[in-house]
Amino acid sequence: MAKTINIAPLTRIEGHASIAIQLDDDGNVADSKVHFQSLRGFEKFVEGKPAEELPRIVNRICGICPWHHHLAANKAVDGCFGATVPPAGQKLRELMQIIAHAEDKLLHFFFLAAADFVMGPDADYAVRNVIGVAKANPELAQKVVQMRFKAKMMLEKFAGKAIHPVAGVTGGFAKPMLEDDRRQMLTDMQEILDFALYTIDFAKTQVFPPYLETVQTLGVINTGFMGTVDDDGALNLYDGKLRLMKADGSYTDFDVKDYTDYISEKVVDWSYGKFPYAKSWNEGFSLDLDAPKGIYRANCLARMNVVDKIATPKAQAELEEFRSTFGRPTQATLLYHWARLIEEVYACERAMELLNDPEITDPNVRADVVPGAGRGVGCVEAPRGTLIHDYSTDENGLITHANMIVGTTHNLGPINMSVDQAARSLIVNGHVDETILNKIEMSVRAYDP
Repeated sequence: MAKTINIAPLTRIEGHASIAIQLDDDGNVADSKVHFQSLRGFEKFVEGKPAEELPRIVNRICGICPWHHHLAANKAVDGCFGATVPPAGQKLRELMQIIAHAEDKLLHFFFLAAADFVMGPDADYAVRNVIGVAKANPELAQKVVQMRFKAKMMLEKFAGKAIHPVAGVTGGFAKPMLEDDRRQMLTDMQEILDFALYTIDFAKTQVFPPYLETVQTLGVINTGFMGTVDDDGALNLYDGKLRLMKADGSYTDFDVKDYTDYISEKVVDWSYGKFPYAKSWNEGFSLDLDAPKGIYRANCLARMNVVDKIATPKAQAELEEFRSTFGRPTQATLLYHWARLIEEVYACERAMELLNDPEITDPNVRADVVPGAGRGVGCVEAPRGTLIHDYSTDENGLITHANMIVGTTHNLGPINMSVDQAARSLIVNGHVDETILNKIEMSVRAYDP
């Protein structure tokens, strides 16, 4: 007899979602849908607002990644008003964003994902959580909390607020960095870098090995990828051009202001979220597992696939090892976890580079700005994917139109496909248990939605 299995709510993710799995009369999967309860109202909320207020408004979209919305909005408003940010202002913006990346990746790996690997996907849910992980390795858990606190305090002590920031301003940054700030942050970031290197080694030797067969099968789908690269094709989380890669590894680079020539957004009747797809591939939109059309992925695995290299040495060495094992591009969804730890190393190394740059303490951090009519597209790589803010203003500098593509939004289609693949491979002839349902959830958690 046909029935529907509901997984509600999805656990250990940063947003809110549920899964509905429809079984046919034989107890096999007929269809699967992931429902995200996401509010799309911010695009309308901001209409009529002075553009310079938007960086202080849109950072409320997400309490986990407010810095990325804050800075994408600043870049978009800069574009509307034709502002040229001084080099020191750019570097301070990037530094804040990179520190936010470093903290966020520790949050996801240890607090949300680790229980599936440390405790095992078949462990009782009463212990398959962060408390279970902490009890299994209390010394490591204490260190994780210390490193996250240290990163948060770096943001708060220098920029005033770690969550819902206000330090980025139109034309630059609100305050310069003093030498005392620089020295203290350099010491703190070195400690976080050391822990990032320990973490990826710990994961490669003690966490991932028992699950490599699962990695090759669970939630695996065939898609393209998108991420930001610099002029040398290297990873850049703050600025650069967008690279859209097909599943065969061929790619096109383009300026973010031209994103509507390459990406379109599909609205479906069973989700609040928009479903971006690659319009430039001229194949339409389809989530069919056997013949997907226009589907690409964002976030850390996508970035590891699209970049030619990483410009910091330790992260580059990790990328080379990753590719020698799994190839380029790799489609294994659970490798998002491994890719996330490579980016953790990069974020820490890049923060050290910025803090060692003499220009970081230049007092000239903000340009004069005159509000006016224009269009600006701001883009950064948020932890969950490429974040695009597109604003238009009138002659008074008021917002007339806004479009935002949030990092997870790029992955809404792929998440549905991964869940469908996992459900179809695991639920056979009506056999369903808690381990199977948790493995289906694991295919979502990999994306860190």
